[in-house]
Amino acid sequence: MKFTNKKTIIKNGVEIIDSDINAKEGTISYGILNSHNTSGNINKLQIKFDALVSHDITYVGIIQTARASGLEKFPLTYALTNCHNSLCAVGGTLNEDDHLFGLSAAKKYGGMYIPPHLAVIHSFAREELASCGKMILGSDSHTRYGALGTMAIGEGGPELVKQLLERTYDIDYPEIVAVYLTGNVKNGVGPHDVAIAMCKEVFKEGKVKNKVLEFVGPGVENLSVDFRCGIDVMTTETTCLSSIWMTDEKVKNYYKTHNRVEDYKELKPQQFAQYDAILEIDLSEIEPMIALPFHPSNAYTIKEFKLNAKEILTELDKEIEKQYPKCSCKVLPKLKEDGFHVDQGVIAGCAGGIFENITCANDILKGGSTGNDAFSLNVYPASQSVYLDLVQKGVIGDLMESGAVIKTAFCGPCFGAGDVPANNAFSIRHTTRNFPNREGSKPGEGQLSLVALMDARSIAATALNGGILTGADELDVKYTDYEYTYHSDIYKKRVYDGRNNANKEEDLVLGPNIADWPKLKEMPEQVLLKLASVLRDNVTTTDELIPSGETSTLRSNPYKLSRFTLSRKDPEYVQRADAVKEIEDTEKRNELFKNLNKFDGINISDCVFGSGIFANMPGDGSAREQAASCQKVLGGWGNIAVEYATKRYRSNLINWGILPLLCDKETAKLFDVDDYVFLPHIKKDLLEGNEQTEAYLIKNSKPEKITLKLVSMTKDERDILLSGGLINYYSKNI
Repeated sequence: MKFTNKKTIIKNGVEIIDSDINAKEGTISYGILNSHNTSGNINKLQIKFDALVSHDITYVGIIQTARASGLEKFPLTYALTNCHNSLCAVGGTLNEDDHLFGLSAAKKYGGMYIPPHLAVIHSFAREELASCGKMILGSDSHTRYGALGTMAIGEGGPELVKQLLERTYDIDYPEIVAVYLTGNVKNGVGPHDVAIAMCKEVFKEGKVKNKVLEFVGPGVENLSVDFRCGIDVMTTETTCLSSIWMTDEKVKNYYKTHNRVEDYKELKPQQFAQYDAILEIDLSEIEPMIALPFHPSNAYTIKEFKLNAKEILTELDKEIEKQYPKCSCKVLPKLKEDGFHVDQGVIAGCAGGIFENITCANDILKGGSTGNDAFSLNVYPASQSVYLDLVQKGVIGDLMESGAVIKTAFCGPCFGAGDVPANNAFSIRHTTRNFPNREGSKPGEGQLSLVALMDARSIAATALNGGILTGADELDVKYTDYEYTYHSDIYKKRVYDGRNNANKEEDLVLGPNIADWPKLKEMPEQVLLKLASVLRDNVTTTDELIPSGETSTLRSNPYKLSRFTLSRKDPEYVQRADAVKEIEDTEKRNELFKNLNKFDGINISDCVFGSGIFANMPGDGSAREQAASCQKVLGGWGNIAVEYATKRYRSNLINWGILPLLCDKETAKLFDVDDYVFLPHIKKDLLEGNEQTEAYLIKNSKPEKITLKLVSMTKDERDILLSGGLINYYSKNI
């Protein structure tokens, strides 16, 4: 695997050539982005999507925000799936209350409602919504359907609100990176192995950050569509913006199988296509992989891991002790004379629960046993159609006979709400992420379990070996080439399809936990921040900003959810933010400003006092807008970073009226908890479009002048900030 960061020309999608021609318009990406752009300027895109998708952790907040901004009906296809808060025993009635809200919203505004356990969000979108040359926006970061010819993007909920209000998704034209595939995979290698190897190559240096990955090359035709989808969904973990693949007869057959052959068209680059960089992957060189905690890029081949397990696990234990001093978790003791022992295997969700992954796992396990000790194997087909076809072909029965437990379509194992391992347990999973707490443990309370990512094939091989880590290439297995049968009647009988049939007389069903957003203030002339948290890690994930797992049941209640902000990373943050908010909301405010007025320039009548966060690079991972909205609920007005990990998180900050400030690395060293940062001209700088703003760092009432940046901000983004957030912006403009 080799990444080259330079202009590359590819001929007919399969041949790298040496040429200086200008062929920017020759990529598949250019054609799709251009056809969806409404600005008239390809360099400044204003995109309108063909469809939207959300699940039950996000759609309540999106619809509530859009409703507060004047929503009357869904102007495009909007599918509301229910695959995250599916366990309705968790949190009392809260989850099912959200589901009834979703159904009532689909009736009122004209949308699609997919009941719990019927399909995970991305499986439903692949089966029913993807279409060659189209674009889909989802409020889940793994919104990726590029293998089916659909350019899909995962964003925070406010970006979907913009589409519901018939506004646009505004970005500069992204760089396009060719992912050039050659060769064919070896026996026992699966899509997760390719995806993990990609993450290892490109993530740490941000090689493809906010870029579009375009999969081309002669190796594409050697992969099944399921295999391509398994790679494609994991491109999110590279921090790219989106992905797209060449399409061929295999993709056409996929659409034919799903009764939508009219949605297929051949997509391939023009004779000459120009890319900004190229990632070359020889599929024949990929080996079974393991991504160790705490990121998909922390990866090794299974062979390499087994050869060096003692050294690797010793370093992992040091990292665990450093990050989680309250926990006594140790991994090295799991290394025995006969190998590395794991405690659990899970094959689930949009990455793992694919038909082909499960049939391959069954081919490995058939006639064998997962054993009767601590190790367990849980398998979640990604949709009821996949489940039914696996039943009819005998695969489910075989898996059950081997000891595997089969469960319904559910994303829980991917975000910490299903199959939570025991304290100090080690789980291997074909899911999308292995961040801390994604498996459901609570390290802040001294409990920690760990997740490593592996392909379904190697998970099955490990299960067959009683939980001793085993790569699928260590077994001689003949894989069965099953022909998948799509069972569309399941959706026809259960999915509410109200597209183009809005009923404004329908009442929304609002459970007791569903709360409106608090009122947002407009941007004042000046902002005084008090840093309520300073995070020095290289990267801060959205899971650390607002944990997944048990908090998912509270995402319809902004205030209750906000109490969990940074609870895993900085438990004192909420208390500090509360103290700032109390001062701003009471007479203590005048006393504070009076004390600080030793520093000239504070206009008490038009200055807001709010909390702020500094982090080196915040926002990697999930698209969840709550990573920003919770800060706003707690009185947050600004974040300061050296760099924002993803466009998604930066957009979420803007849409919730939080200033996405940037500083250089030297300035970053100055910040401490409880420091003040004064922005005397922030409103003026936003109005004038300035890319930096004068600021003062105040320690012990002593000001030091610093420069903070407001770069690459569109006029709409500035106007949203000036309005105090997206809700205010649309309330004023509709």
